[in-house]
Amino acid sequence: MNKNAEYWINKLNLQEQHPEGGYFAETYKSEKLVGLPEYDGPRRACTAIYYMLTGEQFASFHIMRSDELWHFYAGNSLTLYIIEKDGRLSELRLGADIDKGEFLQAIVKSCSWFAASVNNTSSYSLVGCTVSPGFDYRDWKLGDIKTLVTLYPQHQSIIEKYTRS
Repeated sequence: MNKNAEYWINKLNLQEQHPEGGYFAETYKSEKLVGLPEYDGPRRACTAIYYMLTGEQFASFHIMRSDELWHFYAGNSLTLYIIEKDGRLSELRLGADIDKGEFLQAIVKSCSWFAASVNNTSSYSLVGCTVSPGFDYRDWKLGDIKTLVTLYPQHQSIIEKYTRS
């Protein structure tokens, strides 16, 4: 593993227990609760985590009922693969090289399927994810290859690459 990745894992107390892959640590959970009609009960107004992918790790395709804002912090850039509600695939590079089309922040809109991977597999990518209304496992679903390929056959290769069976 990359030495710098180990540094961040230790300093930020990142745990390799995230269901979609990678390392994470919860950093914020709003005390304020909000209620919206599309949610089955109140949710935190906002939540945030540190999230890291190293080497060939990837964030498996998943979907959330809330918007998620990604922030780049350190390491190499990563690519977010986003299948929008209309079936269109977007690829956004999250990183610090603005001149090469990377973004320091990127939004994944609610109800979009998305995955992520590090662009340089000998490196890592440390990011932050802010979710509003706050993250709740009741609003999150991990992708299934068969279901996603049935819904989006035009994206079969990317779905197969970034979905765990």
